Amino acid sequence: MKIALGPLQYYWSRVATMQFYEAMTDAPVDIVYLGETVCSRRHELRLPDWLEIADMLAQAGKEVVLSTQVLLESGKDITTLRQVTGNGRYMVEANDMGAVHCVENTPFVAGPWLNVYNAPTLGMLAGLGAQRWVMPLELGRDALAQMQADRPPQLQTEVFAYGRMPLAFSARCFTARNRNLPRDNCQYVCIDHPDGLMLNTRDGEPFLVLNGISTQSARVYNLIGEIDALKALKVDVLRLSPQSQHMTEIVKLFDDVIDGRQDGAQALSQMHSLMPEAHCDGFWHGMAGLSRRAG
Repeated sequence: MKIALGPLQYYWSRVATMQFYEAMTDAPVDIVYLGETVCSRRHELRLPDWLEIADMLAQAGKEVVLSTQVLLESGKDITTLRQVTGNGRYMVEANDMGAVHCVENTPFVAGPWLNVYNAPTLGMLAGLGAQRWVMPLELGRDALAQMQADRPPQLQTEVFAYGRMPLAFSARCFTARNRNLPRDNCQYVCIDHPDGLMLNTRDGEPFLVLNGISTQSARVYNLIGEIDALKALKVDVLRLSPQSQHMTEIVKLFDDVIDGRQDGAQALSQMHSLMPEAHCDGFWHGMAGLSRRAG
């Protein structure tokens, strides 16, 4: 079982982003997804910068995948999509069907935003060139078991196993709206919130996180206690989503559990101080997403 570092969901400074991925060159990560998937207005890094990071990680022995934007809204977004899918050097994670069309008949990763819920769709994507698919975040263990039984034999399976879950994307930027700013003049306020902006209920309970046009779970989805079950389901890759602090330690704990150096319960107890918020695993168990059964 391999560990993948998912695409960066937040807007960090160029220096912070470069330092983060430099640290990942020595981390026990097998696959790294790079690129802007949330908002095209984020401009600290452009495609040449992502390719520079990709080269650095590839030289360190990592498999690099370039991720496409989830929600395309303009001709400029289409131009960027074509540049990413036509990079000619690295495999692409397609996060909408337009991206699939651009990479058709070449190896690609079918991202979680393609919303693959049945075996015929998996078969179609495999026929178009998909080498790996990422399970939609809201699917659970039982649904995955059925998908695994019916998936094409050459297709790998990747599961989102750690991080705040992106639940929805919108044409409106809620982080800018929080500052009474229009999206077209957002002043890039996302950069002030390296792990998103918490939205509490009236009772003061963490509910959602605002991340530009993306709305995330407040709690951190964490399946480190389910690694034995994931192995039994023959999952090939676990995806960990970047956070601004303690990511190296999080990766190391997942690696320890995968290799049997400690069990999931022990690792989960060590993670409590490393996560930006309490964890959840409800979707995995067929429950409400913010619920948790483990720990």
